[in-house]
Amino acid sequence: MAARNRTEVTEFVLLGLSSWPEMQPVIFGTVLPLYMMAVMGNALLMIVALSDPKLQTPMYFLLSQLSFTDISLTTITVPQMLVHTLSVKRTISFNRCMLQLFLFMAVGNMEGHLLAAMAYDRYVAICDPLRYSAIISRRLCLRITLTSWVVVSLNSLLYSVLVARLTFCGNKVTHFFCDITPLLKLSCTRPVVSEMLLFTDGVAMVVSPFFFILGSYACIGVAISHMHSVAALRKALSTCSSHILVVVLLYGSVIYVYLRPSSSYNLDQERQVAIFYTAVTPMVNPLIYSLRNQEVKGALRRLFRKLFSSGNFQTGSQADGEWQHSS
Repeated sequence: MAARNRTEVTEFVLLGLSSWPEMQPVIFGTVLPLYMMAVMGNALLMIVALSDPKLQTPMYFLLSQLSFTDISLTTITVPQMLVHTLSVKRTISFNRCMLQLFLFMAVGNMEGHLLAAMAYDRYVAICDPLRYSAIISRRLCLRITLTSWVVVSLNSLLYSVLVARLTFCGNKVTHFFCDITPLLKLSCTRPVVSEMLLFTDGVAMVVSPFFFILGSYACIGVAISHMHSVAALRKALSTCSSHILVVVLLYGSVIYVYLRPSSSYNLDQERQVAIFYTAVTPMVNPLIYSLRNQEVKGALRRLFRKLFSSGNFQTGSQADGEWQHSS
């Protein structure tokens, strides 16, 4: 009987953010601009961080990788939700659902690892500035990034395989994408092994970078408390402020959704919070780093100046050519 029920679930129905038809145009008109700003803002920040000569430092390499994960995170979930708000059929095949679950968990966990690496970069820059160049290098950051991708991919693959092997008694997912909690709620039997992994390995995967970040900032706080120069204190605080804001935005929503007892889960509240960390946070992150970072603002000005000057040059050359042709 269980095997027969399992084979009948070949697709899932994603209920979206709201089941009210009159709310669908409102949701589409609200989320689409957020998605477009998130993609364009992070793409611009990534281009600037990778191309500007003055930003060729390990910190901005990690920032470019954070922008890439933000683009990936919002693109994995939001476009599908936008399409479903305008269509009657809101189904996703079983295999595509498992693929979406794998990609979402891998990219979501990767954000925490990148923020931990950025916290370590800030720790060395403030607590051991004389040895910063010897300790932090682009090669080290690249190695950390690749290792983190391998770790989060293997972890997400484990979860995807466990969820794919569950027996489902229904196919209506109270969410706008395939996330692990609403899928576990659809299981016919209590998935004890999967839930144990969710609250052991899963919690460790999410919490360990967070604790590392807290430890790094505890050491930074001690170092700042011993600073006697007001200029050095102001520089240290401005260096960390953007990163702290991004950490609070990410982990505030993640802890609320994933690190609560299963008895207190409310799937309606969860999908409302999920739109925050899949659309709002990726849109806000590049604004935080561009508005609060003088080096990024300078790089953006140089990029726009270069684009506008090259555009004016081409327009002027074209006009000269037309004038000579007419003569």
